[in-house]
Amino acid sequence: MDHLLPADIAELARRVVEENAALGRKVAVAESCTGGLVSAALTEIAGSSSVLDRGFVTYSNEAKHELLGVSMDVIDTFGAVSVAVAWSMAQGALRLSGADVAVAITGVAGPGGGSDNKPVGTVVFARAERGEDPEAVNAEMKFFEGAQTRAQVRREATLCALELLLPPVTDAE
Repeated sequence: MDHLLPADIAELARRVVEENAALGRKVAVAESCTGGLVSAALTEIAGSSSVLDRGFVTYSNEAKHELLGVSMDVIDTFGAVSVAVAWSMAQGALRLSGADVAVAITGVAGPGGGSDNKPVGTVVFARAERGEDPEAVNAEMKFFEGAQTRAQVRREATLCALELLLPPVTDAE
């Protein structure tokens, strides 16, 4: 067995490590519903220590607040699964690390915990880059409708987060 995680996750993690290493970029991850899977995927790859600065697993609201500085007012107002919280998580991960880019993930993996507004399968991602205007953070709420189980939601969220850690494609490429 070459990898602990599925081949598609390992392959995408390999690309993240290789492409960021080639640019001399460091990454950080702030994870909630993925519970460390993104960090685990990256550390599956030899050479990941040159790219992964740190990962924060902030599953509880208290952890989001204490470890990343997410305001409890923001959590209370918008909910843990919101663009505002993901944005704050990404900002905190960037601020508290030596990374050039940070990605945050928060969501409802299920089977419980969903609501009419945020059903199971709802996951919010945010990406922040050092040096960019903090207000320009890219954040998006996604609904993984095809994910029928907790494992499937977490898998899809892990793949999406890894995609967000890939360096942007430039016009010169």
